[in-house]
Amino acid sequence: MDEKKDTYIKGRGAQINPANRFHNLVYDENPVDWEQEDKADIKTDFIDVHPKTILNKIKSPDIPSDYSMNPYQGCEHGCIYCYARNSHNYWGYSAGLEFETKILVKKTAPKLLEEKLKSPKWKVAPISMSGNTDCYQPIEGKLEITRACLKVFWKYRHPVSIITKNSLILRDLDILKKLAEHRLVHVAISITSLKEELRRFLEPRTATIANRLKTVQTLAEAGIPVMVMMAPIIPGLNDQEILKLTKTVADLGAYHVGYTIVRLEKDVAVVFEDWIRKAMPDRADKVLNAIKSCHGGELNSREWGTRMTGKGNVANIIREQFRIAHQLYLKDASRPPYNLELHQDFKTPQLKLF
Repeated sequence: MDEKKDTYIKGRGAQINPANRFHNLVYDENPVDWEQEDKADIKTDFIDVHPKTILNKIKSPDIPSDYSMNPYQGCEHGCIYCYARNSHNYWGYSAGLEFETKILVKKTAPKLLEEKLKSPKWKVAPISMSGNTDCYQPIEGKLEITRACLKVFWKYRHPVSIITKNSLILRDLDILKKLAEHRLVHVAISITSLKEELRRFLEPRTATIANRLKTVQTLAEAGIPVMVMMAPIIPGLNDQEILKLTKTVADLGAYHVGYTIVRLEKDVAVVFEDWIRKAMPDRADKVLNAIKSCHGGELNSREWGTRMTGKGNVANIIREQFRIAHQLYLKDASRPPYNLELHQDFKTPQLKLF
């Protein structure tokens, strides 16, 4: 990686706090007094919140799920490209450093989930955990909210999908095995690169690449359908790894490798550009221009159908690489369909008496 400036905050993704677009409060773009403070000593605050509901209806045709749920808002993983950063504005915080240092905790998530699943009005549909922020981010090791939610899914025999960057998911292997036996779970492990040095820059507080690869293998050997999301592809940083990464995870038991091309919307663009100019100044313009070439000259696209995978020459080359990779390494792979038949019996067990 390129030589960084002395002001680079190690162990964090964002290097600034852009202003919240919903109010006029302006954040200091240098959140630490470099002369007085330890640059690494930026604490994370965990804040209890009490939502009325836990499920979110997904309306995007580009996302293959009907509902999502997030036990946490904000994410200590600190992935610099994360689209969820913009959602932190709705909670009154910045999409920058505050996204990864002000973590909102929903301890009532299991209770709210159970109320929904046992409701007579609820119609079974797979629910995605981590639609916005990682349900296995570090604090989950202490709070176990995600584990409690998985127990609810098992209690009501309800299908669930999970996407995570954290090997902490293996803690819940006992529940995942039971769900998998009845075709009630799919897991996606996010792996953006096989290069540990790049991982530390892009995703500073996530599990190591070695641990994520081991997680894929362990899940597959346990009979749990596991795929890998190489998301996002950042042209100029990780797009040259597509074939190698696909072969690696296919050999470990992954049934599929999905991808998106990075989209830098609103404050995410501000945070990302500031970061890459500090972390990799020599390649910043090349990467930013490559991203723009995938989105019609902009850092982001909102066009349904192509916003996730881009358009243009660079996007087409990436798309072709994935086609070849699947043809070579995942040609015969498939995942089992969800079982949507069990839930009703476990939602209304009294009916079995008649």
